[in-house]
Amino acid sequence: MPFTLHPRLAADTTIIGNLPLCQVLLSKEALGPWLILVPRKVDLREIHHLPEDEQLQLIKESSAVAAVLEKDYQADKINIGALGNLVPQLHVHHIARFKGDVAWPGPIWGNTDGTQRDEALQQALTEELRAELGHIDGFSAAE
Repeated sequence: MPFTLHPRLAADTTIIGNLPLCQVLLSKEALGPWLILVPRKVDLREIHHLPEDEQLQLIKESSAVAAVLEKDYQADKINIGALGNLVPQLHVHHIARFKGDVAWPGPIWGNTDGTQRDEALQQALTEELRAELGHIDGFSAAE
């Protein structure tokens, strides 16, 4: 059975590309940038369900993405979380947070109004992030 993205993730994000283990998504929510890493594994729900080598790969990819968000966007904090209460497919949020954002200093969940970027801004940010993530070993942009 091939890997497929959960329908809610597919509806709420734009695919940026792939790292060796994970698909990289950009949330459409007008906050952040807010990236989501999804290991390309079938029926995966928890990080500890990955073999140890893939757990380490996930940490490497997560750290690389967080470093890009911190450096390129001068984020005040990078929030990283794997909740999965509504979407059981394992996915790890990487959210660039800023002291002036709508939810600061609280958590994102339940503290935003759900406003999404318009299509032109989403596409521009997608292209910008593809270029920035292109410096990470093993990254390939989505076609």
